[in-house]
Amino acid sequence: MKILVVEDDEMILRALEFRLKKDSYAVVAARTGKEALEKLKSESFNLVITDLMLPFVTGMEVLSYIKSNLTSLPVIVLSGADEEGTVMDAFKLGADDFIAKPFSPGELTLRVKRLLVPFTARG
Repeated sequence: MKILVVEDDEMILRALEFRLKKDSYAVVAARTGKEALEKLKSESFNLVITDLMLPFVTGMEVLSYIKSNLTSLPVIVLSGADEEGTVMDAFKLGADDFIAKPFSPGELTLRVKRLLVPFTARG
């Protein structure tokens, strides 16, 4: 299972990478929305975890691209707890789940597994 993590905060990115690799996932990191779009166009993923507040190309734009072009690809959005309106907009665009920052590694693991179980069950 291959996961694209889109996060511009190096500490959060490292924490996500560490936990996901510990859970035996292949992790590809993107530090900007632009970098994420390039990777989405050239590689295939089982899941995307994206921050909403990104430089240049926002997490909303990444989400919108995925839901328009890679419709079956699940997306978990990360956001600060004070961005409730933004989170609602993300769900309207088709986000599959949401994790508020700061988050616990256990919560991350559970939410990722919940979205990837349908893939592993199929084969």
